[in-house]
Amino acid sequence: MSQSTAPAVRTALITGSTSGIGLGIACALAADGCRIILNGLGSADQIADAVEAVRAAGAPDVVFHGADMTAPDQIADMMAMAAGSFGGVDILVNNAGIQHVARIEEFDPVMWDKIIAINLSSAFHTIRGAIGGMAARGWGRIINIASAHALVASPFKSAYVAAKHGIAGLTKTVALEHAMDGVTCNAICPGYGLTPLVQAQIPDQARARGITEEAVVRDVLLAAQPTKRFVTTEQLGALAVFLSSEAGASINGALLPVDGGWTAQ
Repeated sequence: MSQSTAPAVRTALITGSTSGIGLGIACALAADGCRIILNGLGSADQIADAVEAVRAAGAPDVVFHGADMTAPDQIADMMAMAAGSFGGVDILVNNAGIQHVARIEEFDPVMWDKIIAINLSSAFHTIRGAIGGMAARGWGRIINIASAHALVASPFKSAYVAAKHGIAGLTKTVALEHAMDGVTCNAICPGYGLTPLVQAQIPDQARARGITEEAVVRDVLLAAQPTKRFVTTEQLGALAVFLSSEAGASINGALLPVDGGWTAQ
């Protein structure tokens, strides 16, 4: 049985963390005292702003790695950088994701491959690169940002739903394989939040369904959530901090809905 206490200073790597949910989680973990490795897209100014936001939140150290989540060699380089700079990753948050909305017969195969690569395969590559060190040190937390779509489906999102269901299975398998090593692996399954990813898909949803963008928000997005409120990045960040704490040590292999009651229906 491995040790069950966290390192004095934990290193957290969050993919897709230059905006939205990923940046919110990075700031929450920074406020909890973690060193932060950011990753994601954006202009030089946007990346600099993200680094500054995380530093202002309290991170003792912040670095950025621009690994392309469709490129396994770049992901391997990012994990090697984490090992060389900080001795490895203690908290891994797989958040990178993209979306494309279309009927299955009209779904671009290139987009299918890209969504599977970024939303599912990248998590395999980061976990594979981090978990050996976690197990050797006797402590680790893997948090996969899935979706309510890891638990239920919606029309026009075949690749996204398939990838998120895959994340659910990957989460459970990794949890079982390393349950004795002081490592946990869980998935947070958010409902709709007003993130850049969601905002970007509203026009596509409107076109696919033949309705206005306002109707998409009212009758498609929030229609599924009994609270009729968007999930916030602060709520998701707080849950990530809890899962990364000693209080979360016995939560393992869980798919945790944060969806305003969507999947309770």
